[in-house]
Amino acid sequence: MAVQTSSSADFTELPVVPAGTFTAPLRRPAHIGEDWLEPQQRSYDSDEDAIWNDLFARQMEILPGRACSAFMAGLDMLDLGRGGVPEFGLLSQELTRLTGWQVVPVPMLIPDHVFFWHLANRRFPAGNFIRTRETFDYVQEPDVFHDVFGHVPLLTDPVFADYMQAYGKAGWTALQRNRLKALGALYWYTVEFGLIREEAGLRIYGAGILSGPREAVFSLEAQSPNRLMLSVDRAMRTDYVIDDLQPTYFVIDSFADLYHQTVERDFGDIYDSLPPGFTYANSAVIDTDHVLHRGTQEYHLCGGRGSDAAPV
Repeated sequence: MAVQTSSSADFTELPVVPAGTFTAPLRRPAHIGEDWLEPQQRSYDSDEDAIWNDLFARQMEILPGRACSAFMAGLDMLDLGRGGVPEFGLLSQELTRLTGWQVVPVPMLIPDHVFFWHLANRRFPAGNFIRTRETFDYVQEPDVFHDVFGHVPLLTDPVFADYMQAYGKAGWTALQRNRLKALGALYWYTVEFGLIREEAGLRIYGAGILSGPREAVFSLEAQSPNRLMLSVDRAMRTDYVIDDLQPTYFVIDSFADLYHQTVERDFGDIYDSLPPGFTYANSAVIDTDHVLHRGTQEYHLCGGRGSDAAPV
């Protein structure tokens, strides 16, 4: 991704958000600084550790044979099933040895420019809280299970780890061109909800799928969603669903394929060609798509989550 910095070519300083660039209006808690980092990871009690253990066990009944091989290998390397919420310091020690990454605690969703800055410096911000029993099946704001279980195992893969850092650096250009929405769509359709082709068939690498049971099955096996080969330009022009199963999934051939499709592109040229809003609906299939499966969209036509429609 062609990178244009705001004030520091080595990304040691936080980027300045240009005037007129829309960012989510998040209120920074009084006890944290402009980097939005918690002073330390919080201590989790036995009930919270039990929630982690139960979430982990549930996913491990579903993901073997569905999750990509790099994710399963990362789980083993980091021993995320050792019991209880993982300690970020130990995770960071192992990640630093493998790919130079760290896991750092944040209190909540953080501003885009701060998120980009941490990624550019190979720091992954993870929520410093865990869902409750009442929100066990779905939590709107990413918690420590989504962030650590869903995202961190793939940071053991050198190519994917480099992609994540490059994505963070690309945030500077998106900020300056006021195209955060388009860059966010790319993150959504790759890092959060991406599929990958392996020898045994399609597998999951997106953290939003990996950290929940319903979509892990739906994304690979349901007839409703489209499954399209990734085109970066196409994905950045495509709307997405935040609070329901996805109508469309984009597929890559490998992490090297993902890296080359993005890091070697001049995103400035893409941003100049983009309208302020999205071009394509999240269920659309267009003439230039490489279609692996054209979905029926039955789930969404029946009303989706709000109607208790079957995820078929």
